[in-house]
Amino acid sequence: MSDIIQLLPDSVANQIAAGEVVQRPASAVKELLENAIDAGANKIKLILKDAGKTLIQVIDNGCGMSVTDARMCFERHATSKVRKAEDLFAIRTMGFRGEAMASIAAIAQVEMKTRRYEDEIGTLIEIEGANFVKQEPVATPEGTSISVKNLFFNTPARRNFLKSNPAEMRHIIEEFQRISMANPAITFSLHHDGVEIYRLPAAVLKQRIIHLFGNTYNQRLIPVEEETSIINIKGYIGKPEFAKKTRGEQFFFVNNRFIRDAYLNHAVNKAYQELLPEDNFPLYVLFIDIDPAKIDVNVHPTKTEIKYLEEKSIYAIIHSAVKRSLGKFNISPTIDFDVETGFSGMITPKAPEDIVPPTISFNPNFNPFAGEKSTDRATAYAGGFDVKSAGNKNWGSLYDIVKHDKVEQGTIGLDGTTREEDNFKPLQKQLMQVHNRYIVSQIKSGLMMIDQQAAHERILYERFLVHLEDRKGASQQSLFPQTVTLSPNDYELAKSLLEDIKSLGFEVREFGKNTLVIEGIPVDLGSGNINETQLFEHLIEGFKNSQQELKLDKRDALARSMARNSAIKNGVSLGQEEMNTLIEQLFACKTPNFSISGRPVIQTLTLTEIDKKFEK
Repeated sequence: MSDIIQLLPDSVANQIAAGEVVQRPASAVKELLENAIDAGANKIKLILKDAGKTLIQVIDNGCGMSVTDARMCFERHATSKVRKAEDLFAIRTMGFRGEAMASIAAIAQVEMKTRRYEDEIGTLIEIEGANFVKQEPVATPEGTSISVKNLFFNTPARRNFLKSNPAEMRHIIEEFQRISMANPAITFSLHHDGVEIYRLPAAVLKQRIIHLFGNTYNQRLIPVEEETSIINIKGYIGKPEFAKKTRGEQFFFVNNRFIRDAYLNHAVNKAYQELLPEDNFPLYVLFIDIDPAKIDVNVHPTKTEIKYLEEKSIYAIIHSAVKRSLGKFNISPTIDFDVETGFSGMITPKAPEDIVPPTISFNPNFNPFAGEKSTDRATAYAGGFDVKSAGNKNWGSLYDIVKHDKVEQGTIGLDGTTREEDNFKPLQKQLMQVHNRYIVSQIKSGLMMIDQQAAHERILYERFLVHLEDRKGASQQSLFPQTVTLSPNDYELAKSLLEDIKSLGFEVREFGKNTLVIEGIPVDLGSGNINETQLFEHLIEGFKNSQQELKLDKRDALARSMARNSAIKNGVSLGQEEMNTLIEQLFACKTPNFSISGRPVIQTLTLTEIDKKFEK
């Protein structure tokens, strides 16, 4: 039998390696941007077409490459950052594996122009599917420009698995945000299909966060800074009142490298434990500076996982640093034993000589024993209020309540039917609302209790699913259309959901950069005081949460988010007719007994159970 094990050709090996390094256009964007940063660039431009499927171009003004380096950078395991094994424990650069450029070149058509500052002419290299097509001198500005065209052109299965353009664009924006946030001293710009998405000037960290997420974040940030012998921490955390239902705005950077770490994330969330509900997540952008010898970044091809030598100590330091900042800026309650806060609001800042003592005015001519016709009695009170005449006219109003017909409480027999003398409409059941949270109804076997919020969520969820299927959601026009400005990431998400959102009954259209106009809302939401902008923002946030937590279908996640944000909440008082309508609609649902979260909607208490409570 002949030997069957053989070495794979380089082209095949590169395509296999590319599957780990380049999973989608966002992966290629990340590698190219990190290379530009490692090259010392202070100005980086990212240009995209079709969310990176047709073109990804990164232009930087870094150090550039020589002719030999330009050719070598596309070879596997070719890198300028590591010389020996010991260098792996002193890594400060973003890249070090030497696989990214070879992997990208294996699955795309790549064109690179590069020139060093000291060279008069640069180098042009073209590669297609790991095969060198052209190499020649070219006139080009100093720095490097890399164009990646037709990603996955030779691996159609991988290309077919890519999501829609808005979905892929959201992943690219996430990578762009992380890298630009970690390097606020570098000027970044992002262009997609000829439209400028971001233009970020060089700034400090707080300004970079505001440029990325919007001016409203200026009031949301609390600084964090801690220096220890193990790690140094700096950055910002968000105020508790601005926490969201998703983890999207949570960033950890170790030595300026973005990482994902559930253990460290728990340290931050624990510091907010008494300030936030369980399903809310705070904003944080925290930078950890640590000796590279105490960590291992060579764990995963994407380099987003790190191993630490002193993990428990780092956890404790992060937790105490965040807790301290929350207390220092009066976010969490503190006690000052030197000040009696109970009387602090009564202390006046005025000088003693400016304080005027109160005066008393009275009528010296007032005689309480004078006749009833005396005018002194009327003028004895400020404002000339005539007590006598008021008493003669209105004394009877004190007893008006007695004149009202007494409202008799309706009674219900054990069969659940009402008698004719009951003060309720025919065919209506007697309902009672408990603490504005639960609806209680008498049934043959005892009592039935319904969670009003969970019931309304179930009703709206099934109704919105029908609208999404038949795309016939009715809309009511807003008298004054509202504009809503979203972050670039949320805007791309909203664009991908626009058709489904319209089928729910929203009238929405694009209006300029990252802005939508809401001209109508679903009829199912009623005509109350609805903030269309806030409702739409909560809809997007809830959709992200549903997809992250449950991995739901897009339409199912949208219906859940809409139902949760539109349903009546606990604490809302309902009338008899409203409660009857709610119950009728609930029992018309396909699954009335369970909420959209899987919890019970209806509970019953039988007469036997009630008798046991009274020890009968």
